[in-house]
Amino acid sequence: MKDHPRFRVATYNTHKSRGMDGRIRPVRIAEVLRELDADIIALQEVVSLSGGRKEQNQAQYLADAVGYHYRIGETRKLRGAVYGNVILSRFPVKEARIYDLTASRREPRGCIRCDLEIAPGKIIHLFNVHLGTGYIERRRQAALLMSRDVLLSPHLKHPRLVIGDFNEWTRGLVSRTLQQAFESVDIQLHLNRRRTYPGVLPIMHLDHMYFDKELMLEEFLLHRSRRALVASDHLPLVAEFELDGR
Repeated sequence: MKDHPRFRVATYNTHKSRGMDGRIRPVRIAEVLRELDADIIALQEVVSLSGGRKEQNQAQYLADAVGYHYRIGETRKLRGAVYGNVILSRFPVKEARIYDLTASRREPRGCIRCDLEIAPGKIIHLFNVHLGTGYIERRRQAALLMSRDVLLSPHLKHPRLVIGDFNEWTRGLVSRTLQQAFESVDIQLHLNRRRTYPGVLPIMHLDHMYFDKELMLEEFLLHRSRRALVASDHLPLVAEFELDGR
């Protein structure tokens, strides 16, 4: 058993599989996921309709396309389909939990946590987050996240990794609050840029990664392939971590 197991993780807002050309094409998202070759992928804005064409159940379709386990964190119904966040994982899912982060009348928001066994006896708590677009809304959501019900729960005994679309394009309260408790990725240092969204002509930075110090960041990149530039308005962020065996 490795004392310092490594794993590759990505966060990707799929925009309901609607590409920059306005077409809904889950097959393009699947192709991007295969390009990433990540062990764990946190997806936001996934629409999953049961009983229709297989690609309409996007969570199942994308999981099957890469051959991963998956869990859905439903936030609401969208025209009869399940809509929310999805975690895809090569690793076994030991436990999954959904958290309600709704803090306004704008739109229900949520977070899904999966406890993933990245090596025998080595578990991480992965949180896939999608926060609201309103300033006051996100301030309330920061408090919900940093509570004993979610990130500060006494039941969390393993390293935490908090990733997703935070909808915060400046260093607001959510960023400041999480950076007090976690390490964070400095995209300027790793990517030599401060903006990643939208993918074609980025004007802001919405997708983030926060992690406990037991997780050592080894590599960080913005996946900017030709396919990814068309498949969604977001581009995947990808990181490679090593778990400190101590």
